[in-house]
Amino acid sequence: MNWMQVDQIIRQALVEDIGHGDITTDNLIPSDHRSIGVFYVKQEGVVAGVQVAERVFRLLDPEIDFTILKEDGELVVEGEEIARVSGRTRTLLTGERVALNFLQHMSGVATKTYDLVDRVRHFPVTIVDTRKTTPGLRILDKYAVRVGGGNNHRFGLFDGVLIKDNHIRAAGGIGEAIRTIQRNISHLTRIEIEVEDLDQLREALAAGADVILLDNMDPEMMREAVRITAGRATLEASGGITRDNLVEVAKTGVDLISIGGLTHSAVALDISFDIISLKE
Repeated sequence: MNWMQVDQIIRQALVEDIGHGDITTDNLIPSDHRSIGVFYVKQEGVVAGVQVAERVFRLLDPEIDFTILKEDGELVVEGEEIARVSGRTRTLLTGERVALNFLQHMSGVATKTYDLVDRVRHFPVTIVDTRKTTPGLRILDKYAVRVGGGNNHRFGLFDGVLIKDNHIRAAGGIGEAIRTIQRNISHLTRIEIEVEDLDQLREALAAGADVILLDNMDPEMMREAVRITAGRATLEASGGITRDNLVEVAKTGVDLISIGGLTHSAVALDISFDIISLKE
């Protein structure tokens, strides 16, 4: 990850939470008071964001000690410790919530991704994310997807061509959209286009699309799309894909399955932080 960017995200979160000061901690705990705290999980899942949690405390106080007990990507069960942090009690209490917010959210994304990737592990298909991420947290969301065993789609509008339905309408059709893009981008950049039916698929293939997104097609239509394409383009299934129908989609033979729910609907992993001892 780009830690300069991550630090900026963390600083903004700390400013949002602390404001002009932690009114409870600063008026209750002496400045020289020291403690040890522990992060532990309360349900089974995949850990992601431990180093992000560490950065929360280090940005508040570079002198804290942070020991990682479970690395990102490790499977954990209820009761297992993820990390321990020791230092000024004020630092631990002030950074607790922000650190947990990142850790719980990212671990939730990684856990959901791991579950879906595991369901189709016997098929030659790749699970990828989308741009449906929490605003401001995309770098963390997409990192968590990778930790969970998934792959990243484009990071933003700047790093990949994806011609969608509104682009097609504005450009005057599939063929015209692809030909116009081909004239204006580097020959090294692949072109992906969204299609809704088999006629559009054939038009995209004829125009030379590199990747074709099958938008909200049912499995029967996807199988026919795979047959028609015959390896001439990479096929990505997207739209309406859930845990329940994921295997059926994978069986169609598509190359990629993109799921916005990896990031926009992941449930936070239940993780707690407790002060377990006081340092003399």
